[in-house]
Order: sequence, then C-alpha cells, then structure tokens
Amino acid sequence: MIRAGKIITAALMAAVLALAAGAANAKDKVKVGFIGPLTGGVSVNGIGGRNSAELAVKLRNADAKAKYEYELVVLDDECKPNVAVQVATKMAADKDIIAGATHYCSSTAIATVDTYHKFGFPVIVWGAVLPDITYRNKYAEVHRVNGTMINQNDANAELISNLGYKTVAVIHDTTDYGKGHNEYFGKALAKIGKAKIVGTFGVTAEQQDFTAELTQIKSLNPEVIYFGGLTPIGVRIRSQMDKLGIKAVFDGTSGIVSDAFVQGLGPLAEGTLAFREGAPTEKLPGGKFFMEKYNAQKYDNPPEAYGAFAYAAMDMILDTIEKTGPDRKKVIDELGNVKDRDSIVGKITFDDHGQNTVPVITKYVIQDGKFVEWDESEYAGGKRKLPGQK
Repeated sequence: MIRAGKIITAALMAAVLALAAGAANAKDKVKVGFIGPLTGGVSVNGIGGRNSAELAVKLRNADAKAKYEYELVVLDDECKPNVAVQVATKMAADKDIIAGATHYCSSTAIATVDTYHKFGFPVIVWGAVLPDITYRNKYAEVHRVNGTMINQNDANAELISNLGYKTVAVIHDTTDYGKGHNEYFGKALAKIGKAKIVGTFGVTAEQQDFTAELTQIKSLNPEVIYFGGLTPIGVRIRSQMDKLGIKAVFDGTSGIVSDAFVQGLGPLAEGTLAFREGAPTEKLPGGKFFMEKYNAQKYDNPPEAYGAFAYAAMDMILDTIEKTGPDRKKVIDELGNVKDRDSIVGKITFDDHGQNTVPVITKYVIQDGKFVEWDESEYAGGKRKLPGQK
C-alpha cells in the first residue's frame, strides 16, 4: 500500500509539473487587425494585401522566440468611405485589437483617419497614396509604409514630356483619390512646361458609359489620355476608347497596377503606361524571401502591387508589440521613433507626420500581357512604339 501510494504521488507530481510547464510555455494572445477591399471592383488588391498581412502573422506565430501568439482580425471596407468608417469604428472600439494595417483605397483611408485618432488606435496604411492621409492632420496614430502620389505624378509627367508628347486630356474619378491625382499631375506637368492639358473630365466611380466624355476628348485630339482612378473604371474607359477609335496613349496611375487590369482588357491593355512608388516586388530587398514564403502558402490570389507593403506594415506592427507589449499608447509612441528600420520593402523612416519616404518610383508599360518596367521594355529600347511616339 505504501509503495502504491508513492507511485500515485509521483504520478500526481509529474502531472502537476507537466501542467506547470505547459502554462509556462503558453503565450498570451494578442489581436491585430487588417482592413482592405475584400469585395468589389478592386478586391484582388485587398485580398492580396490581406494574404500578405496574414503571412506576416503566420510567420511570427511560427517563431519560437515570439513573446505573443497573434490573432488576425480582418474587415472589409469595400473601397467605400462610409463602409470604411463603420469597420474602422468597429475595429478601433475593440480594445483587444492593438493595432491595424489598413486600407488600399485612398478614399477609405482619408475617411477613417479621424476615427483612428478619436479611439487612439495605431494604424499603418499599406496601399493608399493620397498625401492628405498623413499630411492633412498630424495624427500620431496614423502612419504609412508606402509612398504618396506626389512623386508618382512627378515621374509620370517627366516621362510623358521626355517622350515628346505635347497634349494631354485628363479623366479622373471624383473621389479624393482621383481628384488628388488630377491636382498633382497637373502641377507636375505645368512645372516641366513641355506638354499642356487640353481638357479635364471628372467621372463617378460607378459610371459605366463614358461616351460623352470620350467624344469630347476625341474632338480635342490629345496624344495622351491620363487616367486618375482605379482598375474597374480604367478597364471601361480603355475599352470604350477603342470603340470610338481613339488612338491616344492610355496613361494610368498606381490604381491600375493590377493583374485584373490586364485580364479585363486582354490585348487592348498593350502599351498602357502606369506608375507606382517603390521597386517591383522581385527587386525589393526582401522581395525574394517574401515571394517564396507567399507562394509556399498556395494562396489563390497573387499579392498584387501592394502586397509587400501590407506584409511590411503588419511585420512592423508585430515587431513593435514584441518590443513594447500589447499597449496601444506605447505602440504609438514607438512608431513615432521609427528611423532606418529594416523591412522587406527597404529602410523605413517615418517623418513627423508618420509618412515613410519612398524615393524610388517604378515606371511601367504593359507589354505582352504583363506590367514591365519601362526602362527594360522594348518601348523604351525603341523596338516597339507607343501611339504617336517619335
């Protein structure tokens, strides 16, 4: 009986020790958020961003050195400002969510900055390019890893001018995104002084028929049609240009840098110009690592143009929580001190408005169904010619 009692006692002690060890090894759970357009016309960009942010969380949870176990909360802003405010409020009001990687669309990002400030909720924007998102206010809660449309439009105006084009018609959507592109492209073109804008046309994000605008543009006979808007409208406008026999160069912004644009137009996409801040994903410092890890997950969608930035935004959030603990105020304070921080998109430094300076702008042309860097294209080399190109 004594021997049996000792065996039972030993077994109980072993069980207690095992439970204690398990408790010691268990990590506190911390929630982080992601917001992007998961439905609607630009959902491919939102899904690519979500997958990329999710990848950052998965890799962190697989790291034995991580202090916390992270849970990703994902919300859909539909690229609609009113919906974005609703989901931003829902996320920011949940005190268990410490920080978020937010927004591809500029119209949703600018609509929500006041919400994040009100709730003291730290966010890092991963795709939206309107300068006002960081510069209209000086909100300590709001940061951005990607660049703005200012440098993008400087590069656009410079290429158009260098190619010898003299006349440009502008079509822009009437959201903050489109109006911003119209403003900064116009300023950049005027500063160079080689080409002039012969007409400017605002269109709604839901508009289907552009016959009226394009008929007027055809009468103006511009060499270039500059488009400030997103993929769905861009596809419709370029298709309707063809039906009306308009041969001008179609010159887009970062909003059309998407596989969906090429797929939506097929051969008509050939020769389209577009510009995006940052280097192509494969040329980013961590691009190879990112793509290998992303492809290993066998996602149904590619990361798209801003996936690497979504990963970088979430990775920085996780790094910050690891350093400060799951405390919103401490996270905000720490993000305010980011200088020369390594990331897969390169060094990140937030200025006094939370904006990362991304000096590199990539110029693209669609060649044989792919976005190709302009400098490496047959158009730049003279083997192929854009409409009206000398």
